[in-house]
Amino acid sequence: MANFHLRAPLSRRTFLRGAGTALALPWLEAMLPRAAFARGIFSAPAPRRFAFLFAPNGKRMDLWTPAAEGEAFELTALLEPLAPFKRQLLVLTGLAHRHANANGDGPGDHARAAACFLTGVQARKTEGANLRNGVSVDQLLAERLGLETRLPSLELGTEPALTSGNCDSGYSCAYSCNVSWQSPSTPVLKEVDPRQVFERLFGSDDATPQERARRLALRKSILDAAGDDAQRLRARLGATDRRKVDEYLESVRALEREIEKSEAAGPVAPPLARPVAGIPRDLGDHLRLLSDLLVAAWQADLTRVASFMFANDGSNRSFPFLGVPDGHHETSHHGGDPGKLEKLAKINRFHVEQLAYLLLKLAAANDGDGSLLDHALVTYGCGISDGNAHNHDHLPIVVAGGGGLSTGRHVRFDGDPPLCNLFLALLECGGVRRASFGDSTGRLAGI
Repeated sequence: MANFHLRAPLSRRTFLRGAGTALALPWLEAMLPRAAFARGIFSAPAPRRFAFLFAPNGKRMDLWTPAAEGEAFELTALLEPLAPFKRQLLVLTGLAHRHANANGDGPGDHARAAACFLTGVQARKTEGANLRNGVSVDQLLAERLGLETRLPSLELGTEPALTSGNCDSGYSCAYSCNVSWQSPSTPVLKEVDPRQVFERLFGSDDATPQERARRLALRKSILDAAGDDAQRLRARLGATDRRKVDEYLESVRALEREIEKSEAAGPVAPPLARPVAGIPRDLGDHLRLLSDLLVAAWQADLTRVASFMFANDGSNRSFPFLGVPDGHHETSHHGGDPGKLEKLAKINRFHVEQLAYLLLKLAAANDGDGSLLDHALVTYGCGISDGNAHNHDHLPIVVAGGGGLSTGRHVRFDGDPPLCNLFLALLECGGVRRASFGDSTGRLAGI
């Protein structure tokens, strides 16, 4: 039986501290008020969490879109990796981003697709510093939900968050390399280096660079640094909580080992802007390690909002491990060629497999009266549907989780309603009430 009821409740903001370390804890029974424990209540209401995952260059829409609507839909070839989560999926067909269209601005669909993806705003065509976009949906959620967490939001990606230069037909690289925007002129730059993410999550805010460098040089685990605090904590926990803490600390240590293994392998070559030692050489390992860090951040309630770019829009990364030595962007311009279409399907499915991995990890993570997935809404999609046509209607969008929507369905919409209508609904789920967002025409009905 838990023994915490003999003591004052543990603060949800408890950190295990050491040299350059501030290790937050997952939810524990010891954090409940004594009165709740006396009434037999062993879990507190879990907070709602949101993640927005972006994949570039469109999909094979013929292999993406389910034929049937409603609960009777069958998962298509590209959606099949999500089979374990079918009852927690909402597949949405027919949504559009009209402000990703040219609308008189000429070429630059990849830049507009990424810039518009979470804002619904027509980006100003410039390769200079006079950027103009909109505030993204994740940042509006972070404004509210971030008041209760150490980090307002977490931005992740596998390719660099460039802020200048011409990346697409006169559009600044800031547009095609970022989906999260704090203000119309300021993107929230994503982090691609797992070590930097790890230190941001578990390193102390007041640690000096010298303290962190010394710990890393000595290969001293962040858990070793917080060891004394961890021992004191165990002494005031019951058996159930001790087990939770031990499992959580071991998962953090496993993350640390994976990062150390990548660092030992040496710097990774482009497409990164600069060689980085902490990035896994295998793209799948990189994506999964970043997913693991996101799960750890949610477990410890360090943040409740995240964005994750699987790649920048227009990315021409090759996938030799899939039998696709050609660049992704080049392959997406298939022109109906059967060989290119087959290769594009492999890339598309690989990206969906990474989504499935994240959902699996979230479903396995305890979060009070359910799992992290039960209390989250994870939105995955592209700002382009068919990469060959560069069209921005009938976008491939999936929402997964249990955070307030009616899932387990495929819903088809007529008339190209704005994707921002979905975002208006997600904002409402996060407690953010707005009359409009981006180019919305109202809250998306039927979800």
